[in-house]
Amino acid sequence: MNRLNELFAAKKDNLLSIYFTAGYPELGTTLDIAEALEKAGVDFLEIGFPYSDPVADGPVIQHSSEVALQNGMTLNLLFEQLADLRKRVSIPIMLMGYFNPVVQYGVERFCKKAAEVGVDGIIVPDLPIYEYETLYAGIFKNYNLSNIFMVTPQTSEERIRKIDALSNSFIYLLSSSSITGTALQLSVNIEDYYKRIKAMNLVNPAIIGFGITDQKSFNKACEYASGAIVGTKFVKLLAERDYLEKIPGFIKNIRA
Repeated sequence: MNRLNELFAAKKDNLLSIYFTAGYPELGTTLDIAEALEKAGVDFLEIGFPYSDPVADGPVIQHSSEVALQNGMTLNLLFEQLADLRKRVSIPIMLMGYFNPVVQYGVERFCKKAAEVGVDGIIVPDLPIYEYETLYAGIFKNYNLSNIFMVTPQTSEERIRKIDALSNSFIYLLSSSSITGTALQLSVNIEDYYKRIKAMNLVNPAIIGFGITDQKSFNKACEYASGAIVGTKFVKLLAERDYLEKIPGFIKNIRA
């Protein structure tokens, strides 16, 4: 059991996670941002490691990746920055990014370093289920890391059941199959999709991501899932002056 499992065992609903890109807007503020978010009341965090071709991300997060790379962020540097993670942050932490840099770094080496610094889960949207199950599941298990899979409105029930069987923390429920930054979909079809997932009574809780921007969309997501993830809206905040000082107000506006 890791911190994610402990969190979901203790709290069943209204969970809030925040995504931000390591190395953005400044190279050395990864832990400062994480610590500020925990103090503001966030339940768990996604720290993105930047990649030069983030195809599933919208322009805001793409830009944050470009700036982070220009600032000099690498996986090696990120792990160096996270060496003091557990001296400053106690909530669950996930790393999120694309599979190419993980492969280049070495999958087992990546998992080993993640575990050493106190990371609890990994989100790699372009890691195929078959490859994970046949090649990497044992590595993740050895280092007590949760692998978080994504589900879209187009995902079949059979595949969702498979994902549920392979998961051991939560399922990342995308509000749409579009890029990040798209507003939360509230059409009849999407609401039916949320209801369909909820009616499946999955073993793992679902957390809704993509398009959560305010209290209304957060509350709507929490009607159908255990919580929600805010990404693009928060990354926009990081482009403002005195962004660390604005974090408490930002979180209060989401959860108020």
